Amino acid sequence: MTYFEDYFNDIRLMCNDVSVSELTKISELIEITKDRKGKIIVLGNGGSSAISSHCVVDLTKAAGIRAVTLSDAATLTCFGNDYGFEHCYSRAIEFYADSPDLVILISSSGESKNMLNAAHAARSLGLTVVTLTGFKKNNSLSVMGDVNLWANSKSYNHVETVHQTWMLSVIDYMISQKAVL
Repeated sequence: MTYFEDYFNDIRLMCNDVSVSELTKISELIEITKDRKGKIIVLGNGGSSAISSHCVVDLTKAAGIRAVTLSDAATLTCFGNDYGFEHCYSRAIEFYADSPDLVILISSSGESKNMLNAAHAARSLGLTVVTLTGFKKNNSLSVMGDVNLWANSKSYNHVETVHQTWMLSVIDYMISQKAVL
């Protein structure tokens, strides 16, 4: 096999390694949040932050569901400066989250302090939490959600590609269900 055949085969295997019932559960949690007049808060660092932004735009514009990310430059640098980077998302959640909200945390390693603190903050507010992680199977974040998806790879690009594929498949599924009704 060539490099690219191996690469795409790895991605395909990881994409198929997720339980369809788990993806369906995420779509159900998003629908429940929408019905309760809540919003979807999607967070990540680096490439995962870009995935978060992409998901928020598609949830809002294409699926008609209120969604935000708290990683815009002003919020992130303000909260990072005032509370430390490890608390930038947890403090933002404390300020911006409402009781019916759903928090989706995307972290390749599942060990980023700011993501772990965000999960703790969301839990302390009684929010529903979904996690997407990779690298080590039993990473710290992977047990903190109501739904926890794990990509079996130690490569950032592989994990991030799979996370994006999973999330966009959930959004496309929700759009398709809306079109059927």
